[in-house]
Amino acid sequence: MKEKEKYKGSLILKIAVLCCAAFFLVSLIGQQVRIKEKQEELEVLQTQLKTQQIKNEELKNSLEQDDDLADYAEKVARRDLDYAKPEERVFIDVGGSD
Repeated sequence: MKEKEKYKGSLILKIAVLCCAAFFLVSLIGQQVRIKEKQEELEVLQTQLKTQQIKNEELKNSLEQDDDLADYAEKVARRDLDYAKPEERVFIDVGGSD
């Protein structure tokens, strides 16, 4: 009769191993979800970085071209701010447009 008796601890051990395996499986799935989210976030940030690098390069190029920048500033000052050079006469046409 002693041969047929089972060790009672084996059932508890099986349940404990099964619970540990389930815990690790759930943790693994959670980590995979987090990795996917972080990869998507990284892609968005890389896109923003490329856009900002392009903007920075354009600004750098515009600052390197001082002549173009000075001409642009002069045009804006004349057109939008109604500035003129010293000793320069500005004539305004007040006649109607016929």
